Amino acid sequence: MAGKKSKEPGGAETLLVELLTEELPPKVLHRLSHAFRDVLLEDLRDDGFLRSYSQATIFATPRRLAVSISGVLPVAPDHEILIKGPSVKSGLDATGKPTQALIKFAEKRGVTVEKLIRINDGKQEVFAHRDLAKGGHLETNLELKIEEALKRLPIPKMMRWGASDTKAQFARPVHGLVMLHGSRVVPGEVLGVKSSNRTLGHRFLSGGAIALKCADDYERALCDKGKVIVDFGKRRTEIAKQLKDAAGSANLVIGDALLDEITALVEAPTVYAGEFNPEFLEVPEECLVLSMQQHQRYVPLRDKATGTLLPRFLFVSNIETQQPREIIHGNERVLRARLADARFFYDQDRRSRLEARVPRLTSVVYHNKLGSQLERVERVQLLAGKIAREIGADPLVAERAAWLSKADLLTEMVGEFPELQGTMGRYYALHDGEPKEVANAIEQHYCPRFAGDELPQGNVAIAVALADKLYSLAGLFGIGQIPTGDRDPFGLRRAALGVIRILVERDLPLSVHDLVKWAFAAHDSKIGSAHTDLEFFIQDRLSGYLRDHGYSALEVDSVLSVRHVRINDTVRQLEAVRAFNKLPEAQSLAAANKRVVNILKQAAAKGESFAHVGLEELKEPAERALFEALTAASLRAAPLLKQGDFTGYLKSFAALKSPVDAFFDSIMVMVEDRELRKSRLALLADLREQMNRVADISKLAA
Repeated sequence: MAGKKSKEPGGAETLLVELLTEELPPKVLHRLSHAFRDVLLEDLRDDGFLRSYSQATIFATPRRLAVSISGVLPVAPDHEILIKGPSVKSGLDATGKPTQALIKFAEKRGVTVEKLIRINDGKQEVFAHRDLAKGGHLETNLELKIEEALKRLPIPKMMRWGASDTKAQFARPVHGLVMLHGSRVVPGEVLGVKSSNRTLGHRFLSGGAIALKCADDYERALCDKGKVIVDFGKRRTEIAKQLKDAAGSANLVIGDALLDEITALVEAPTVYAGEFNPEFLEVPEECLVLSMQQHQRYVPLRDKATGTLLPRFLFVSNIETQQPREIIHGNERVLRARLADARFFYDQDRRSRLEARVPRLTSVVYHNKLGSQLERVERVQLLAGKIAREIGADPLVAERAAWLSKADLLTEMVGEFPELQGTMGRYYALHDGEPKEVANAIEQHYCPRFAGDELPQGNVAIAVALADKLYSLAGLFGIGQIPTGDRDPFGLRRAALGVIRILVERDLPLSVHDLVKWAFAAHDSKIGSAHTDLEFFIQDRLSGYLRDHGYSALEVDSVLSVRHVRINDTVRQLEAVRAFNKLPEAQSLAAANKRVVNILKQAAAKGESFAHVGLEELKEPAERALFEALTAASLRAAPLLKQGDFTGYLKSFAALKSPVDAFFDSIMVMVEDRELRKSRLALLADLREQMNRVADISKLAA
């Protein structure tokens, strides 16, 4: 807090570290500032320089990274250390006397062998020396900790500067360094810059260098003398407020990412409003919005009543002036040129029909092992038609949409704004007179593009979206491009999740096995067979998807381990498992199922064979009672399963608790009599088969 005295009991004081730089990359500034704080705070805490109440505050502007940490000690307290030596086995000979290894360890630690202690390190008993290590001095440690923190920052691209023999590297060249502990400058040098208590304010509004009296004066001094809002969060809030005030009755077209980027571009924000020629509104608004946001970091405005784009925009300047006319006119001129380019691209693109562009896709490489975009389109077209027939869509319409789906990649507008692929295809298809279903499918076949994105609407768009994603998955798996670890350059995890979301959330009765088979067949055997790998990959993504929707790992495992052909029923099956698990009989039946699984597994391992059993083969009352109860429950459950009443199906078997308990209480399954053993194993196999068609109940056992 500004103005607060930094001196605290026990010598603890506020530590301020600031790096003055050239303009930092705006898209990563927020992330860099948090990482800088986290790494430095962790390092200081690990070495004992912090109090229990120490807290860190982040500061970040285009020209600085800074962090203020309260309760930092000048000297870390002494602390006990434990140095492990030889094991007891190697430290003592057969007579119990110290070996040379143990003697040398003791000498190295400056003590006699008798001063060593024995501890168990988790693997074996070892000799060790407990010693008291002196605490480090902040003065001698801080610059090293800052350098280490800077090395660990997630910087996408480094810059180098300085003489060849003393080159420094960071996101941008560093020109100033503040290392202030309370009111005392901590001497040191980082990236070739020596520490001081002097910082700089706003490039134009500040009167020059600012000398900081103490660390806690930093934020107020930069505000009052430097005209800088140094706190990223406060600056962001101020920008959001000014934008809202300037928008008036209009709605802002701005997301968190753009607001963060704007915040990272200014130190003293002032919002101004500009206008552009309404004639530009004839261009698709997606093009106008991208031109404003991506190229200029302007904020478009929408009419609150109609939702249409207005010929007005807002921009955030890094300087406030009483005469903003020139600033506004300058930004309007820049935007006019951008929008004129967009209109030119739009007009040029509409001179050629989409279908005329398709043959030219032969010159666009999809993947060097999978051919051109034209080959891709031809195969996706066939796959889309097949899927369309299965889900009741017009296959000819789906095939037409697939044929035109990639044509907009060759347009000027998509060349300028790759984010508009699909979107521009829809506009151009409508301009060409294509059916609305075709145009919508061209745009929506990319959906969902990201987590939480909307799904394609209508069965034609669904067929093309599934075909496009499955074709890519099969092709890339077929040439060995399977995601590993964090690497997924082709977005296959996202594609698989898109397939899952479409099947589950659109409730499509399609078999994943069949879809994968058709997708590989579309490649005309020009790739390797990886059907099973792809099916397991989709299954793994499905497991994560379901857990993200609140189902437990046990519930998900119980349903997916049954390997259902269709996954659109999965959520209903999970709800059935959840309802079954609430029954008082559930845990007992789950435990019994687990026991059955183990018995059958052991029997199979011994080469036992068993098939379905009849009542006449069973002799004991408990096994006959279980057979009759299982038969009755199965008769009740069968029509429920056929109707898709998974909850009713599972609950039908709750009545088996007593006969199952009685069976295991009085019947020995693995008896000497081969025929008797075979019939009892068959009874258990029937029990497992009938009870576990919806989910593997044994997985629910605690």
